[in-house]
Amino acid sequence: MADTAALNQPAPQTTEHFDVVIVGAGLSGVGGAYHLTRQCQGTSFVVLESQASFGGTWLTHRYPGIRSDSDLYTFGYRFKPWTGAPIATAAEILRYVGEVIDENELGPHIRYRHKIAAARWSTKENLWTIDAIRTDTGEAVSFTTNFLWMCQGYYRHAQGYTPEWDGMETFKGRIVHPQTWPEDLDYAGKRVVVIGSGATAATLIPAIAADCAHVTMLQRSPTFFRTGRNAIAIADELRALGIDETWIHEIVRRKILYEQDVFTRRSFTEPEVVKQELLDGVRAYLGPDYDVATHFTPRYRPWRQRIAFIPDGDLFQAVRAGKASVVTDEIDRFTRTGICLKSGQFLDADIIITATGFNLNVLGDIDFTIDGKPLDFSGTVTYRGAMFTGVPNLAWVFGYLRSSWTLRADLVGDFVCRLLDHMRAKGAKKVTPTLRPEDKDMPLLPWIASENFNPGYLTRSMHLLPKQGDKPEWQHTQDYWSEKDQLPAANLDDGALVYE
Repeated sequence: MADTAALNQPAPQTTEHFDVVIVGAGLSGVGGAYHLTRQCQGTSFVVLESQASFGGTWLTHRYPGIRSDSDLYTFGYRFKPWTGAPIATAAEILRYVGEVIDENELGPHIRYRHKIAAARWSTKENLWTIDAIRTDTGEAVSFTTNFLWMCQGYYRHAQGYTPEWDGMETFKGRIVHPQTWPEDLDYAGKRVVVIGSGATAATLIPAIAADCAHVTMLQRSPTFFRTGRNAIAIADELRALGIDETWIHEIVRRKILYEQDVFTRRSFTEPEVVKQELLDGVRAYLGPDYDVATHFTPRYRPWRQRIAFIPDGDLFQAVRAGKASVVTDEIDRFTRTGICLKSGQFLDADIIITATGFNLNVLGDIDFTIDGKPLDFSGTVTYRGAMFTGVPNLAWVFGYLRSSWTLRADLVGDFVCRLLDHMRAKGAKKVTPTLRPEDKDMPLLPWIASENFNPGYLTRSMHLLPKQGDKPEWQHTQDYWSEKDQLPAANLDDGALVYE
Protein backbone atom coordinates (compact mmCIF):
# COMPACT_ATOMS: atom_id res chain seq x y z
CA MET A 1 0.00 0.00 0.00
CA ALA A 2 1.39 3.37 -0.91
CA ASP A 3 1.97 6.05 1.68
CA THR A 4 -0.83 8.50 0.82
CA ALA A 5 0.86 11.28 2.75
CA ALA A 6 3.94 10.74 0.60
CA LEU A 7 1.91 10.85 -2.58
CA ASN A 8 0.47 14.21 -1.54
CA GLN A 9 3.89 15.81 -1.18
CA PRO A 10 4.97 18.53 -3.64
CA ALA A 11 6.39 17.35 -6.95
CA PRO A 12 10.18 16.95 -6.99
CA GLN A 13 12.22 19.79 -8.43
CA THR A 14 14.68 17.54 -10.28
CA THR A 15 14.92 13.94 -11.44
CA GLU A 16 18.17 11.97 -11.30
CA HIS A 17 18.86 9.13 -13.73
CA PHE A 18 20.80 5.91 -13.10
CA ASP A 19 21.30 2.78 -15.18
CA VAL A 20 20.17 0.70 -12.19
CA VAL A 21 18.23 1.55 -9.04
CA ILE A 22 18.59 -0.91 -6.17
CA VAL A 23 15.87 -0.81 -3.54
CA GLY A 24 17.12 -1.63 -0.03
CA ALA A 25 20.52 -1.58 1.69
CA GLY A 26 20.23 -4.86 3.54
CA LEU A 27 22.27 -7.93 2.71
CA SER A 28 20.66 -8.30 -0.73
CA GLY A 29 21.03 -4.65 -1.74
CA VAL A 30 24.61 -4.27 -0.55
CA GLY A 31 25.47 -7.54 -2.29
CA GLY A 32 23.82 -6.31 -5.48
CA ALA A 33 25.82 -3.10 -5.35
CA TYR A 34 29.03 -5.10 -4.94
CA HIS A 35 28.23 -7.32 -7.93
CA LEU A 36 27.49 -4.30 -10.13
CA THR A 37 30.86 -2.74 -9.30
CA ARG A 38 32.69 -5.98 -10.09
CA GLN A 39 30.71 -7.44 -13.00
CA CYS A 40 29.19 -4.38 -14.70
CA GLN A 41 31.88 -1.76 -14.36
CA GLY A 42 30.81 1.60 -15.68
CA THR A 43 27.15 1.02 -14.81
CA SER A 44 25.72 3.94 -12.87
CA PHE A 45 23.56 2.96 -9.93
CA VAL A 46 22.05 4.14 -6.67
CA VAL A 47 20.78 2.24 -3.63
CA LEU A 48 17.64 3.71 -2.07
CA GLU A 49 17.10 2.79 1.59
CA SER A 50 14.17 3.92 3.75
CA GLN A 51 16.02 3.43 7.05
CA ALA A 52 18.71 5.69 8.50
CA SER A 53 21.46 3.16 7.88
CA PHE A 54 22.29 -0.17 6.23
CA GLY A 55 21.51 -3.66 7.44
CA GLY A 56 17.78 -4.20 6.94
CA THR A 57 16.51 -6.72 9.49
CA TRP A 58 19.70 -6.50 11.50
CA LEU A 59 19.17 -2.76 11.94
CA THR A 60 15.41 -2.64 12.55
CA HIS A 61 15.13 -5.66 14.89
CA ARG A 62 16.50 -4.77 18.31
CA TYR A 63 15.03 -7.26 20.71
CA PRO A 64 17.38 -8.84 23.26
CA GLY A 65 19.64 -11.57 21.94
CA ILE A 66 18.87 -11.06 18.25
CA ARG A 67 21.11 -13.31 16.20
CA SER A 68 21.19 -15.25 12.96
CA ASP A 69 19.39 -18.58 12.86
CA SER A 70 21.74 -19.93 10.20
CA ASP A 71 25.53 -19.94 9.93
CA LEU A 72 27.40 -16.91 8.67
CA TYR A 73 29.67 -18.96 6.42
CA THR A 74 26.65 -19.33 4.12
CA PHE A 75 24.59 -16.37 5.34
CA GLY A 76 27.59 -14.19 4.66
CA TYR A 77 28.62 -13.34 1.12
CA ARG A 78 30.71 -15.76 -0.91
CA PHE A 79 33.20 -12.93 -1.61
CA LYS A 80 33.72 -11.78 1.99
CA PRO A 81 35.21 -14.29 4.45
CA TRP A 82 33.45 -14.73 7.78
CA THR A 83 35.90 -15.06 10.66
CA GLY A 84 33.71 -15.31 13.77
CA ALA A 85 31.43 -17.89 15.39
CA PRO A 86 28.95 -19.36 12.89
CA ILE A 87 25.87 -18.02 14.68
CA ALA A 88 26.30 -14.26 14.92
CA THR A 89 24.66 -11.39 16.75
CA ALA A 90 22.97 -8.53 14.92
CA ALA A 91 25.86 -6.24 15.89
CA GLU A 92 28.40 -8.64 14.36
CA ILE A 93 26.38 -8.93 11.15
CA LEU A 94 26.04 -5.15 10.88
CA ARG A 95 29.79 -4.78 11.35
CA TYR A 96 30.38 -7.35 8.59
CA VAL A 97 28.03 -5.57 6.15
CA GLY A 98 29.63 -2.24 7.04
CA GLU A 99 33.03 -3.65 6.16
CA VAL A 100 31.72 -4.73 2.75
CA ILE A 101 30.45 -1.20 2.14
CA ASP A 102 33.72 0.42 3.26
CA GLU A 103 36.10 -2.01 1.58
CA ASN A 104 34.32 -1.66 -1.77
CA GLU A 105 33.55 2.08 -1.55
CA LEU A 106 29.80 1.50 -1.83
CA GLY A 107 28.85 4.23 0.63
CA PRO A 108 28.61 7.06 -1.94
CA HIS A 109 26.07 4.99 -3.90
CA ILE A 110 23.62 4.64 -0.97
CA ARG A 111 20.89 7.19 -0.20
CA TYR A 112 19.42 6.67 3.25
CA ARG A 113 15.98 7.84 4.48
CA HIS A 114 14.51 7.54 0.99
CA LYS A 115 11.06 5.96 1.22
CA ILE A 116 9.66 4.89 -2.16
CA ALA A 117 5.97 5.49 -2.75
CA ALA A 118 5.52 4.58 -6.41
CA ALA A 119 7.30 3.01 -9.38
CA ARG A 120 6.01 3.77 -12.88
CA TRP A 121 7.13 2.04 -16.08
CA SER A 122 6.84 3.84 -19.42
CA THR A 123 7.15 1.75 -22.55
CA LYS A 124 7.46 4.92 -24.61
CA GLU A 125 10.61 5.90 -22.73
CA ASN A 126 11.73 2.40 -21.65
CA LEU A 127 12.26 3.76 -18.16
CA TRP A 128 11.11 3.30 -14.60
CA THR A 129 10.29 6.47 -12.69
CA ILE A 130 10.66 6.21 -8.91
CA ASP A 131 8.78 8.61 -6.65
CA ALA A 132 10.20 8.81 -3.15
CA ILE A 133 10.17 10.97 -0.03
CA ARG A 134 13.18 11.90 2.06
CA THR A 135 11.97 11.04 5.53
CA ASP A 136 14.47 13.41 7.18
CA THR A 137 13.35 16.51 5.27
CA GLY A 138 9.96 15.61 3.79
CA GLU A 139 11.32 16.49 0.36
CA ALA A 140 9.85 14.72 -2.67
CA VAL A 141 12.55 13.20 -4.86
CA SER A 142 12.42 11.40 -8.19
CA PHE A 143 14.67 8.99 -10.06
CA THR A 144 14.55 7.37 -13.46
CA THR A 145 16.28 4.11 -14.23
CA ASN A 146 16.67 1.59 -17.01
CA PHE A 147 16.53 -1.36 -14.58
CA LEU A 148 14.92 -1.74 -11.16
CA TRP A 149 16.45 -4.23 -8.74
CA MET A 150 14.22 -4.97 -5.75
CA CYS A 151 16.30 -5.98 -2.71
CA GLN A 152 13.98 -4.78 0.03
CA GLY A 153 13.20 -8.18 1.55
CA TYR A 154 9.76 -9.65 1.90
CA TYR A 155 8.11 -8.33 5.04
CA ARG A 156 7.02 -5.03 6.55
CA HIS A 157 9.64 -3.63 8.89
CA ALA A 158 7.29 -1.13 10.49
CA GLN A 159 4.96 -3.60 12.18
CA GLY A 160 4.99 -7.31 12.96
CA TYR A 161 2.06 -9.70 12.78
CA THR A 162 -0.03 -10.02 15.95
CA PRO A 163 -3.33 -11.93 15.90
CA GLU A 164 -6.39 -10.44 17.56
CA TRP A 165 -7.35 -12.29 20.73
CA ASP A 166 -10.37 -11.64 22.90
CA GLY A 167 -9.68 -9.38 25.85
CA MET A 168 -6.36 -7.96 24.70
CA GLU A 169 -7.55 -4.47 25.58
CA THR A 170 -8.17 -5.51 29.20
CA PHE A 171 -4.61 -6.64 29.90
CA LYS A 172 -3.05 -4.17 32.34
CA GLY A 173 0.56 -5.03 31.46
CA ARG A 174 2.43 -4.38 28.22
CA ILE A 175 1.96 -6.28 24.97
CA VAL A 176 5.07 -6.12 22.80
CA HIS A 177 5.98 -7.46 19.38
CA PRO A 178 9.72 -8.20 19.06
CA GLN A 179 9.88 -6.42 15.72
CA THR A 180 9.08 -3.12 17.44
CA TRP A 181 10.84 -3.71 20.74
CA PRO A 182 10.54 -0.63 23.00
CA GLU A 183 13.79 0.64 24.44
CA ASP A 184 12.17 1.37 27.80
CA LEU A 185 10.80 -2.15 28.39
CA ASP A 186 11.84 -3.27 31.87
CA TYR A 187 11.42 -7.03 32.23
CA ALA A 188 13.66 -7.48 35.29
CA GLY A 189 11.84 -9.52 37.92
CA LYS A 190 8.70 -9.71 35.76
CA ARG A 191 6.57 -12.65 34.72
CA VAL A 192 6.82 -12.80 30.93
CA VAL A 193 4.80 -14.87 28.46
CA VAL A 194 6.26 -15.21 24.96
CA ILE A 195 3.64 -16.32 22.44
CA GLY A 196 5.23 -18.33 19.64
CA SER A 197 7.98 -20.90 19.24
CA GLY A 198 9.85 -19.89 16.10
CA ALA A 199 13.38 -18.56 15.77
CA THR A 200 12.50 -15.22 17.39
CA ALA A 201 11.08 -16.82 20.53
CA ALA A 202 13.95 -19.29 20.70
CA THR A 203 16.43 -16.40 20.51
CA LEU A 204 14.64 -14.02 22.84
CA ILE A 205 13.82 -16.36 25.73
CA PRO A 206 17.36 -17.39 26.72
CA ALA A 207 18.47 -13.76 26.38
CA ILE A 208 15.98 -12.48 28.99
CA ALA A 209 15.35 -15.54 31.17
CA ALA A 210 18.08 -14.83 33.71
CA ASP A 211 16.64 -11.39 34.47
CA CYS A 212 12.93 -12.27 34.58
CA ALA A 213 11.03 -13.82 37.44
CA HIS A 214 10.01 -16.46 34.90
CA VAL A 215 9.48 -16.76 31.15
CA THR A 216 6.82 -18.99 29.63
CA MET A 217 6.94 -19.94 25.97
CA LEU A 218 3.30 -20.39 24.96
CA GLN A 219 2.90 -22.27 21.70
CA ARG A 220 -0.10 -23.56 19.82
CA SER A 221 2.04 -26.34 18.35
CA PRO A 222 5.71 -27.36 18.64
CA THR A 223 8.59 -26.45 16.34
CA PHE A 224 11.65 -28.42 15.24
CA PHE A 225 15.05 -27.16 16.41
CA ARG A 226 18.62 -28.18 15.71
CA THR A 227 21.23 -28.00 18.44
CA GLY A 228 25.00 -27.91 18.49
CA ARG A 229 28.07 -25.92 19.45
CA ASN A 230 28.39 -22.39 18.16
CA ALA A 231 31.70 -23.32 16.62
CA ILE A 232 33.01 -25.28 13.65
CA ALA A 233 35.92 -27.51 14.52
CA ILE A 234 37.52 -27.55 11.09
CA ALA A 235 37.50 -23.73 10.96
CA ASP A 236 39.23 -23.50 14.33
CA GLU A 237 41.79 -26.11 13.30
CA LEU A 238 42.57 -24.39 10.00
CA ARG A 239 43.01 -21.07 11.79
CA ALA A 240 45.40 -22.71 14.25
CA LEU A 241 47.40 -23.89 11.23
CA GLY A 242 47.59 -20.34 9.89
CA ILE A 243 45.53 -21.00 6.76
CA ASP A 244 44.38 -17.90 4.88
CA GLU A 245 40.86 -16.80 5.86
CA THR A 246 39.71 -16.83 2.24
CA TRP A 247 40.55 -20.52 2.02
CA ILE A 248 38.93 -21.23 5.39
CA HIS A 249 35.75 -19.45 4.34
CA GLU A 250 35.46 -21.43 1.12
CA ILE A 251 36.31 -24.80 2.69
CA VAL A 252 33.91 -24.37 5.61
CA ARG A 253 31.22 -22.94 3.35
CA ARG A 254 31.41 -25.97 1.06
CA LYS A 255 31.38 -28.37 4.01
CA ILE A 256 28.28 -26.72 5.50
CA LEU A 257 26.48 -26.62 2.16
CA TYR A 258 27.21 -30.30 1.57
CA GLU A 259 25.92 -31.24 5.00
CA GLN A 260 22.82 -29.07 4.57
CA ASP A 261 22.08 -30.72 1.24
CA VAL A 262 22.32 -34.17 2.77
CA PHE A 263 20.17 -33.20 5.75
CA THR A 264 17.50 -31.52 3.62
CA ARG A 265 17.21 -34.45 1.24
CA ARG A 266 17.06 -36.90 4.14
CA SER A 267 14.16 -34.91 5.61
CA PHE A 268 12.21 -35.92 2.49
CA THR A 269 13.50 -39.45 1.99
CA GLU A 270 13.60 -40.58 5.64
CA PRO A 271 11.60 -38.01 7.61
CA GLU A 272 10.99 -40.22 10.63
CA VAL A 273 14.70 -40.88 11.10
CA VAL A 274 15.51 -37.16 10.84
CA LYS A 275 12.66 -36.37 13.23
CA GLN A 276 14.07 -38.71 15.87
CA GLU A 277 17.56 -37.25 15.45
CA LEU A 278 16.20 -33.75 16.06
CA LEU A 279 14.19 -34.86 19.09
CA ASP A 280 17.19 -36.73 20.49
CA GLY A 281 19.10 -33.46 20.37
CA VAL A 282 16.41 -31.83 22.53
CA ARG A 283 16.31 -34.76 24.97
CA ALA A 284 20.06 -34.52 25.42
CA TYR A 285 19.53 -31.15 27.10
CA LEU A 286 16.19 -31.67 28.84
CA GLY A 287 16.68 -35.21 30.07
CA PRO A 288 14.58 -38.38 29.73
CA ASP A 289 11.77 -37.22 32.03
CA TYR A 290 10.84 -34.06 30.10
CA ASP A 291 7.67 -34.30 28.01
CA VAL A 292 9.33 -33.84 24.62
CA ALA A 293 6.40 -35.56 22.90
CA THR A 294 4.03 -32.75 23.90
CA HIS A 295 6.24 -29.69 23.73
CA PHE A 296 8.89 -30.35 21.07
CA THR A 297 7.38 -32.87 18.64
CA PRO A 298 5.73 -31.07 15.70
CA ARG A 299 2.80 -32.44 13.74
CA TYR A 300 4.58 -31.83 10.42
CA ARG A 301 7.61 -33.51 8.88
CA PRO A 302 11.00 -31.80 9.19
CA TRP A 303 11.59 -28.80 6.92
CA ARG A 304 7.97 -27.96 6.15
CA GLN A 305 8.82 -24.95 8.28
CA ARG A 306 12.19 -23.37 8.98
CA ILE A 307 14.38 -25.19 11.49
CA ALA A 308 16.19 -22.75 13.75
CA PHE A 309 19.62 -23.62 15.10
CA ILE A 310 19.91 -23.32 18.89
CA PRO A 311 23.58 -22.66 19.67
CA ASP A 312 24.81 -24.60 22.68
CA GLY A 313 21.16 -25.47 23.43
CA ASP A 314 20.69 -22.18 25.28
CA LEU A 315 16.88 -22.29 25.06
CA PHE A 316 16.79 -25.77 26.54
CA GLN A 317 19.31 -24.84 29.20
CA ALA A 318 16.97 -22.06 30.35
CA VAL A 319 14.10 -24.56 30.54
CA ARG A 320 16.14 -27.12 32.44
CA ALA A 321 17.35 -24.46 34.89
CA GLY A 322 13.72 -23.57 35.70
CA LYS A 323 14.02 -20.00 34.42
CA ALA A 324 11.78 -20.78 31.43
CA SER A 325 8.99 -23.22 30.74
CA VAL A 326 6.95 -24.35 27.75
CA VAL A 327 3.16 -24.54 27.58
CA THR A 328 1.49 -26.10 24.54
CA ASP A 329 -2.10 -24.90 24.37
CA GLU A 330 -4.39 -22.41 22.64
CA ILE A 331 -5.42 -18.98 23.88
CA ASP A 332 -9.01 -18.53 24.96
CA ARG A 333 -8.74 -14.89 26.01
CA PHE A 334 -6.59 -12.27 27.66
CA THR A 335 -7.52 -10.95 31.11
CA ARG A 336 -6.25 -8.06 33.22
CA THR A 337 -3.49 -10.22 34.70
CA GLY A 338 -2.60 -12.76 32.05
CA ILE A 339 -3.87 -15.33 29.58
CA CYS A 340 -6.63 -17.89 30.01
CA LEU A 341 -6.02 -20.97 27.88
CA LYS A 342 -8.59 -23.24 26.27
CA SER A 343 -7.58 -26.06 28.59
CA GLY A 344 -8.61 -23.90 31.56
CA GLN A 345 -5.02 -23.22 32.63
CA PHE A 346 -4.17 -19.61 33.45
CA LEU A 347 -0.81 -17.92 32.82
CA ASP A 348 -0.01 -14.93 35.02
CA ALA A 349 1.87 -12.24 33.15
CA ASP A 350 3.25 -8.77 33.64
CA ILE A 351 4.47 -8.59 30.02
CA ILE A 352 3.22 -10.49 26.98
CA ILE A 353 5.51 -10.74 23.96
CA THR A 354 3.89 -11.73 20.68
CA ALA A 355 6.63 -13.51 18.75
CA THR A 356 3.98 -14.43 16.19
CA GLY A 357 5.71 -13.62 12.94
CA PHE A 358 5.61 -10.81 10.45
CA ASN A 359 3.49 -9.35 7.68
CA LEU A 360 4.69 -10.30 4.25
CA ASN A 361 4.74 -7.60 1.62
CA VAL A 362 5.16 -7.85 -2.10
CA LEU A 363 7.94 -5.70 -3.50
CA GLY A 364 7.96 -3.22 -0.68
CA ASP A 365 4.25 -2.35 -0.76
CA ILE A 366 5.12 0.11 -3.50
CA ASP A 367 2.44 1.21 -5.96
CA PHE A 368 3.58 -0.22 -9.30
CA THR A 369 2.07 0.85 -12.59
CA ILE A 370 2.94 -0.13 -16.15
CA ASP A 371 1.95 2.39 -18.79
CA GLY A 372 -0.54 3.89 -16.36
CA LYS A 373 -2.20 0.61 -15.35
CA PRO A 374 -1.89 -0.68 -11.76
CA LEU A 375 0.16 -3.87 -11.55
CA ASP A 376 -1.23 -6.92 -9.74
CA PHE A 377 1.76 -9.15 -9.04
CA SER A 378 -0.48 -12.08 -8.11
CA GLY A 379 -1.54 -12.18 -11.75
CA THR A 380 2.01 -12.67 -13.01
CA VAL A 381 4.11 -15.81 -13.41
CA THR A 382 7.64 -15.79 -12.07
CA TYR A 383 10.66 -16.27 -14.28
CA ARG A 384 13.15 -18.32 -12.23
CA GLY A 385 11.91 -16.76 -9.00
CA ALA A 386 13.51 -13.43 -9.92
CA MET A 387 11.44 -11.73 -12.64
CA PHE A 388 7.75 -11.62 -13.63
CA THR A 389 5.74 -11.95 -16.80
CA GLY A 390 4.64 -8.63 -18.21
CA VAL A 391 6.96 -6.65 -15.92
CA PRO A 392 9.87 -5.17 -17.88
CA ASN A 393 13.39 -4.53 -16.58
CA LEU A 394 12.78 -5.61 -13.00
CA ALA A 395 14.31 -8.27 -10.76
CA TRP A 396 13.46 -9.26 -7.18
CA VAL A 397 15.73 -11.01 -4.71
CA PHE A 398 13.70 -13.56 -2.76
CA GLY A 399 16.18 -15.74 -0.89
CA TYR A 400 16.08 -19.32 0.28
CA LEU A 401 13.83 -20.38 3.12
CA ARG A 402 15.58 -23.67 3.92
CA SER A 403 19.06 -22.31 3.30
CA SER A 404 20.70 -18.96 3.88
CA TRP A 405 19.01 -16.01 2.19
CA THR A 406 22.30 -14.61 0.94
CA LEU A 407 23.13 -17.70 -1.10
CA ARG A 408 20.36 -16.72 -3.50
CA ALA A 409 21.16 -13.01 -3.28
CA ASP A 410 24.61 -13.84 -4.69
CA LEU A 411 23.13 -16.06 -7.43
CA VAL A 412 20.55 -13.46 -8.45
CA GLY A 413 23.33 -10.84 -8.41
CA ASP A 414 25.26 -12.87 -10.96
CA PHE A 415 22.11 -13.38 -13.03
CA VAL A 416 21.16 -9.69 -13.10
CA CYS A 417 24.67 -8.65 -14.10
CA ARG A 418 24.76 -11.29 -16.84
CA LEU A 419 21.35 -10.14 -18.08
CA LEU A 420 22.42 -6.48 -18.14
CA ASP A 421 25.55 -7.37 -20.12
CA HIS A 422 23.45 -9.51 -22.48
CA MET A 423 21.03 -6.63 -23.09
CA ARG A 424 23.93 -4.29 -23.75
CA ALA A 425 25.45 -6.72 -26.25
CA LYS A 426 22.11 -7.06 -28.07
CA GLY A 427 21.45 -3.33 -28.01
CA ALA A 428 18.20 -4.00 -26.13
CA LYS A 429 16.58 -1.37 -23.93
CA LYS A 430 13.86 -3.62 -22.57
CA VAL A 431 13.53 -7.23 -21.41
CA THR A 432 10.22 -8.77 -20.38
CA PRO A 433 9.55 -12.34 -19.23
CA THR A 434 6.81 -13.66 -21.52
CA LEU A 435 5.07 -17.02 -21.71
CA ARG A 436 5.96 -18.75 -24.96
CA PRO A 437 3.32 -20.52 -27.07
CA GLU A 438 4.32 -23.84 -25.52
CA ASP A 439 3.86 -22.37 -22.04
CA LYS A 440 0.33 -21.01 -22.49
CA ASP A 441 -1.49 -24.10 -21.19
CA MET A 442 0.90 -25.15 -18.43
CA PRO A 443 -0.64 -25.44 -14.95
CA LEU A 444 -0.10 -22.46 -12.69
CA LEU A 445 0.96 -23.23 -9.14
CA PRO A 446 1.42 -21.22 -5.94
CA TRP A 447 4.63 -19.27 -5.37
CA ILE A 448 5.57 -22.00 -2.89
CA ALA A 449 3.57 -25.23 -2.51
CA SER A 450 2.05 -25.50 0.97
CA GLU A 451 2.91 -29.20 1.22
CA ASN A 452 6.52 -28.22 0.62
CA PHE A 453 6.92 -25.22 2.96
CA ASN A 454 4.10 -23.63 4.93
CA PRO A 455 5.00 -21.07 7.62
CA GLY A 456 2.19 -18.77 8.66
CA TYR A 457 3.52 -15.62 7.03
CA LEU A 458 3.45 -17.35 3.64
CA THR A 459 0.11 -19.13 3.97
CA ARG A 460 -1.54 -15.87 5.12
CA SER A 461 -0.27 -14.00 2.07
CA MET A 462 0.16 -16.55 -0.71
CA HIS A 463 -2.71 -14.96 -2.64
CA LEU A 464 -0.61 -11.79 -3.04
CA LEU A 465 2.37 -13.51 -4.61
CA PRO A 466 3.09 -14.41 -8.23
CA LYS A 467 2.38 -17.88 -9.60
CA GLN A 468 4.87 -20.41 -10.88
CA GLY A 469 4.60 -22.97 -13.65
CA ASP A 470 5.73 -26.57 -14.03
CA LYS A 471 8.76 -25.85 -16.23
CA PRO A 472 12.22 -24.85 -14.97
CA GLU A 473 12.05 -21.37 -16.51
CA TRP A 474 8.86 -20.58 -14.62
CA GLN A 475 9.67 -22.07 -11.24
CA HIS A 476 10.84 -20.80 -7.88
CA THR A 477 12.44 -24.00 -6.68
CA GLN A 478 13.89 -22.96 -3.30
CA ASP A 479 16.57 -25.58 -3.97
CA TYR A 480 20.00 -23.98 -3.80
CA TRP A 481 21.83 -27.20 -4.64
CA SER A 482 20.11 -27.43 -8.02
CA GLU A 483 19.83 -23.71 -8.71
CA LYS A 484 23.52 -22.99 -8.14
CA ASP A 485 24.16 -24.84 -11.41
CA GLN A 486 20.92 -24.07 -13.28
CA LEU A 487 20.71 -20.29 -12.86
CA PRO A 488 24.22 -19.49 -14.13
CA ALA A 489 23.56 -21.75 -17.13
CA ALA A 490 20.08 -20.36 -17.92
CA ASN A 491 19.67 -19.69 -21.64
CA LEU A 492 18.82 -15.99 -21.96
CA ASP A 493 17.73 -16.48 -25.56
CA ASP A 494 15.27 -19.39 -25.22
CA GLY A 495 12.27 -17.17 -25.91
CA ALA A 496 11.14 -16.78 -22.29
CA LEU A 497 12.76 -13.35 -22.21
CA VAL A 498 11.62 -10.96 -24.93
CA TYR A 499 14.04 -8.16 -25.83
CA GLU A 500 13.20 -4.88 -27.51
